[in-house]
Amino acid sequence: MTAVAPSPLADRSANATGAHVLAAALHRHGVREIFGQSIPSALFLAAPQFGMRQIGYRTENAGAAMADAFARVSGRVSVVTAQNGPAATLLVPGLAEALKASIPVVAIVQDVHRSFTDRNAFQELDHMDLFRGAAKWIRRVADVDRIDDYVDMAFTAAASGRCGPAVLLVPLDVLDEAPKTVSDRRAALGHYPLDRSVADPARIAEAADLLASAKAPMVIAGGGVNSANAQAELVALQDLGLPVATTVMGKGAVAETHPLSLGVAGYFMAPGGRASHMRELITGADVVLLVGNRTNQNGTDSWSLYPEGARYIHLDIDPAEIGRTYEALRLQGDAKRTLAALTTALSAHDLSAMAARRPALEARIAEGRRAHQDDMARLVDMNATPIRPERLMADLDAILTNDMIVVADASYASIWVANYLTARTAGQRFLTPRGLAGLGWGLPFALGAKTARPDAPVVCVTGDGGFAHVWGELETARRMNLPVVIVVLNNQILGYQKHAELSLFGAHTDVVHFQPVDHAALARACGCQGVTVAQPEDFAPALSAALASGEVTVLDVVTDERAHPPITSFQGKEALQY
Repeated sequence: MTAVAPSPLADRSANATGAHVLAAALHRHGVREIFGQSIPSALFLAAPQFGMRQIGYRTENAGAAMADAFARVSGRVSVVTAQNGPAATLLVPGLAEALKASIPVVAIVQDVHRSFTDRNAFQELDHMDLFRGAAKWIRRVADVDRIDDYVDMAFTAAASGRCGPAVLLVPLDVLDEAPKTVSDRRAALGHYPLDRSVADPARIAEAADLLASAKAPMVIAGGGVNSANAQAELVALQDLGLPVATTVMGKGAVAETHPLSLGVAGYFMAPGGRASHMRELITGADVVLLVGNRTNQNGTDSWSLYPEGARYIHLDIDPAEIGRTYEALRLQGDAKRTLAALTTALSAHDLSAMAARRPALEARIAEGRRAHQDDMARLVDMNATPIRPERLMADLDAILTNDMIVVADASYASIWVANYLTARTAGQRFLTPRGLAGLGWGLPFALGAKTARPDAPVVCVTGDGGFAHVWGELETARRMNLPVVIVVLNNQILGYQKHAELSLFGAHTDVVHFQPVDHAALARACGCQGVTVAQPEDFAPALSAALASGEVTVLDVVTDERAHPPITSFQGKEALQY
């Protein structure tokens, strides 16, 4: 628990309302930005007195996504607000993504006046039932003198154990009521993980024994490594001689340039996939250490990638995830502290056999990388028009810096980013909505990331299908002075849907095709920069100019609708050769 300075509320308690109490409590937990529109008005009118800035989204679903990305980048619990009724319902998709991705978000939802409850008040809704499947904690504060209690509970729930969203319902009149007491609470609970635990030492010792005696060990790191800020600890373990692959959300857990890094492993390891020639290193492993890894369908290539006969060690903060799919030695604890303890335990072993295998293993990984480059030269014409997304990713990869954040929308955009961009240092700089993978997360994710790191260049990669969900947030980006660069892969189709239908059925539905949209003109209509890119050689200079401009910029890039990532289930499907 961290002590902070007394709340500004202490000097103005005579005129305080519930809104002031709430604002003071948020300030105490380190909140300086709140993602919200006009409601709760009382809170936003009080917030500036407590040094808090309102980030005014256009739609609640985008606001929830902004809050999610802010938390991922900042390491702090984020706050998003909404009015009761229809506005609250629009928070659900974003909170559901945060729940599945284990991201701490506190949602404050204004509720109807207490005396109007259950009388069909305007936009009254059973918010408890509404959020039950999208949040880990939901409460309603009905007493102004309990606001601090409930805010503390919300932050504790969001940031402890397996992180996730907490929802606090606040009746309108509670915000207007004067409290009878002044809080003297000093706890600051706005960082995460809130508490760090270490797995059972006896099991850590057993895990070290297994890894030391393994002939072909493998580490597969998930998003839990990034959420726990455990990259340095994983790198230290890797440096002992263990090869590391990651999931999409685990990208950045280690540097992908490390000689023992395989890159992202999962469902896009067909020819053209960065790790396509590494598959046998995973399937041939005899001991597999899973760290912060949900072993979900995409990460395991529909549970076909991870070896059947291997011994598993599973480290996770959530005991329910350990052994969910693969029976494992259980290491329940924080990834940062437990990895450090595991590295210490493993270092005490005789690792001469691991060291002896290392040169051949590094050579095998290096050969896999060269083979991938040979595949790319054979499979993709980088100078083709319409432009290939692989060309765009190569140009973006060439200018990536260690402080640049790249955000992807769901669907193909996440795969282009995860597969073709390179994490050259460890750290969470690649954001992908892989909790539920809903379309439309790209632009709001970028705005949340830019709010958290205003000095970092932020590039969003999205398809035209996903971008259509959130065009209106371009105005938010300009109004809130959040200069991001949005690269729209404009192929005029719902790519994943069309190609999946062709792959499965040999035909596709009509709705996968769009009418032409000039996204650059949309940007200019919102007062942003808009540039159309139709030739491959024009993209790199347009991207560099956009980053240098310091303005919100949309690069509307005409891309090949036949281009698809190296998804293993698409491999060999003749219907895709159209």
